[in-house]
Amino acid sequence: MVDVQNQLAAVTRGLALEDRDGEPSHVQTLEQRYPAGLEDVWEAVTTADRIARWFLPVSGELELGGHYQLEGNAGGTVLECTPPSDTTDGTAGYRITWEFGGGVTWVTISLAADGEATRLVLEHVARAGDLPAGMWETYGPGATGVGWDGGLLGLGLHLGATEGSLSPQEAEAWAVTEEGKAFYRGAADGWAAAQVAAGADPETAARAADATYGFYTGAGM
Repeated sequence: MVDVQNQLAAVTRGLALEDRDGEPSHVQTLEQRYPAGLEDVWEAVTTADRIARWFLPVSGELELGGHYQLEGNAGGTVLECTPPSDTTDGTAGYRITWEFGGGVTWVTISLAADGEATRLVLEHVARAGDLPAGMWETYGPGATGVGWDGGLLGLGLHLGATEGSLSPQEAEAWAVTEEGKAFYRGAADGWAAAQVAAGADPETAARAADATYGFYTGAGM
């Protein structure tokens, strides 16, 4: 059993259309607080053995300038890397390219100590002009956002922010269980809310959420 509702409520989702390096870009953010120290969370999101326990097996050089490859998923290059030991203000983070299916987007992970806990912010930037034709119109921000929700669920279970147990190997089968469907429904609706807050028409956002939910669960529309 996984505490789906607690995990969904623990994530703050944001969406904006911004100019990045002269290009109109969709900027998605997810934020969650984890009951673990900065060093522990940093290790969980930067070391191969820990990443494999909550996300996917990863190979390559997980260091500045190195190339990484997630098994069956994206690869890319580490563009920036600031470990906790290199700061004095209780922060850390890294920035990577996210290369998948011939496209390139950018992901930034920012960590900040919050008492004995750590607050994580994930930012995913995609140039609007680089998105596959019809993808945004059909799925909206949920296409990628719901996937990141799944990643934060895994990290939450790994770090004790969310009650339950679910290994990465079980995630695909779990998605079509009633519990899994409840999670993906809630995540898709969460991104619809973020899309409306960013100025989208509510009906358009609702249709995109339905399409996203169907994509992740195989549910009939």
